[in-house]
Amino acid sequence: QVQLVESGGGLVQAGGSLRLSCAASGRTSNIYAMAWFRQAPGKERDFVAHISWSRGTTLYADSVKGRFAISRDSAKNTVYLQMNSLKPEDTALYYCALEPFNIINPTRGSDYDYWGGGTQVTVSS
Repeated sequence: QVQLVESGGGLVQAGGSLRLSCAASGRTSNIYAMAWFRQAPGKERDFVAHISWSRGTTLYADSVKGRFAISRDSAKNTVYLQMNSLKPEDTALYYCALEPFNIINPTRGSDYDYWGGGTQVTVSS
């Protein structure tokens, strides 16, 4: 089993920045990729960003491209999401996800086996 714990969420004004962290523990000997998703109230969970663990290849949703940056620290089994130029529409519960072995579609939540409990990001206008 793998446990994921997110941190770094909070309340920020529009135009501000936040850095989310997600630490993986437990059976972390196999990490194929990690990702961030978000879910706003009354909406479906949406893909935000993905990073492959071995090469560090990244993928972003169009809505965050150029503003958010995903990175990883393999030694700490931790993934980060640097969020700049935040907008009110970025307000959501942010989840990190981990897949140990393989991914067909990195933007699809069902391709990831493990999920954290989420951290709330609120952007005021």
